[in-house]
Amino acid sequence: MKKAPASIDAWLAQVDDNQRAALQKLRTQIRAAAPRAEECVSYGVPTFTLDGRNLVHFGAGKHHCAFYTGKAPIIAFAVELAAFETSAGTVRFTPVQPIPAALVKRIVKARIDENAAILASRAIRRRKPR
Repeated sequence: MKKAPASIDAWLAQVDDNQRAALQKLRTQIRAAAPRAEECVSYGVPTFTLDGRNLVHFGAGKHHCAFYTGKAPIIAFAVELAAFETSAGTVRFTPVQPIPAALVKRIVKARIDENAAILASRAIRRRKPR
């Protein structure tokens, strides 16, 4: 089995030029929306984490790029994502038809809010007497 690249830059070096440019643009948009997020490679794909939790991932298939957002943003932004192929937690796009920057920002902010709610819920459960 091939070892996963240790950095997003190393991962991007393995994809074709068109996809690399589109994914680098997505990376920049994610970074702008979540400046405190940290980059890593997790599950074999570029990942942004925030406060110790996965935020979003991105990747590339043979004929598309992918933005892995989790299920909630796919549902919340279904109308805006109608022009893209989606599944339970993935938005597929091409370098010719990228996801609009404003939508990427809103999706990332929604994921930040979702993760914050999960962390708050866990903190409340820990404080409850049993």
